[in-house]
Amino acid sequence: MKTALPLFAFSLALVGCDQQGGEPVMRTEIGKGSQEMTTARRSLSPCEVVIFETVPLTHCVADPAKHTITTVLANDEGQPYRSLRAYGEALGDDAVNIAFAVNGGMYDGDGEPIGYYVEDGERLKELNRADGPGNFHLKPNGVFFGTDGKWEVRTSDNFYANVGDRPQFGTQSGPMLVIGGRLHPEIQDDGPSKAIRNGVGVDEEGRAHFVIADAPLSFGQLARFYRDELKVSDALFLDGNVSALWDPLAERLDTGAQIGPLIAVKNRED
Repeated sequence: MKTALPLFAFSLALVGCDQQGGEPVMRTEIGKGSQEMTTARRSLSPCEVVIFETVPLTHCVADPAKHTITTVLANDEGQPYRSLRAYGEALGDDAVNIAFAVNGGMYDGDGEPIGYYVEDGERLKELNRADGPGNFHLKPNGVFFGTDGKWEVRTSDNFYANVGDRPQFGTQSGPMLVIGGRLHPEIQDDGPSKAIRNGVGVDEEGRAHFVIADAPLSFGQLARFYRDELKVSDALFLDGNVSALWDPLAERLDTGAQIGPLIAVKNRED
């Protein structure tokens, strides 16, 4: 059972990504802090803290009736932002349109995506179906993508076989957490690897559910939260230990480890 709790600050220093090293991520709040945050402001956030199997998670919902989603990688000079803070600073006054943003998939040492990546309808990286080490290659991996408010998560093979039109945005990561309502076959119910992890899944109503752990948890726990609590049939792991969230209304901005692609959820202007 999940239990909603008030949003609060986490200041845990964490070790690097599941696949590579990096500076520790800091769970932080910005501004004056939650003690002076008004109840009205807090209630407007699309994110809430819940408890699942004793682990605190932050669950953020993107609703196509209220939000748009885009992938973000680099500034106008082509330099990857590498952090939510740098992206927010680059937005300037336009940051007011951000509902929340998260790290958006795995990347190489330069911050470039290692798998399929589309931004504003332009494909910057082709689908990666190669075998290899690490979480990304724990097949099946998958793609989170969408166009005009229709968002999906599919395995990479399903995407390759069935998606002919290029989406407005897309990012590939791995492994899949839930596939057709079943846990990834290589994921244990509660394996020994515990880390700060995050993922995304889309429910039957078309809402995208972004979940980030606020304390270490296993792949199995994160996958079960999607399957059992959120009733999401397909969910994708985004990354681990470098996982980060920017929730402006909660005055939370996670900083620390350098990241790669970002997923930005914006408030609809129409």
